[in-house]
Amino acid sequence: MSDITTLTSAVSPLAATQLSTEQLRDLVIDAMEDLKAQDISVLDVRAISDVTDIMIIASGASNRQVAAIANNVVEKAKAQGQQPVGTEGENNSEWVLVDLGDVIAHVMQPEVRAFYQLEKLWETAPEQVVNELASR
Repeated sequence: MSDITTLTSAVSPLAATQLSTEQLRDLVIDAMEDLKAQDISVLDVRAISDVTDIMIIASGASNRQVAAIANNVVEKAKAQGQQPVGTEGENNSEWVLVDLGDVIAHVMQPEVRAFYQLEKLWETAPEQVVNELASR
């Protein structure tokens, strides 16, 4: 019992905070906008995917910007007690994926985004461009 008490007291109070899917979506969009991500699209995939609820796709002009945007998403999430499930693609930063569970962020260079066409792949999902979310 004392081990549990010790472990519980060592956990940060932020770690107990769980953001709603919508709050997490907004956090990711804000983190992307902070570093001037371009063409941000939000796909609600709840009806067609068991993996996640929301996919957010954005472009960065260079591999450095892609990496910086993805890193900002990770840092902002951690600051709110949301530990990423994982990240992929940081090595070459042409496409970086940040998995936050209910929300997955894809940050891509424009050429890579045009090649993979994630929006088309998930086209049965309702797409919202960030400007439509401005009224949140």
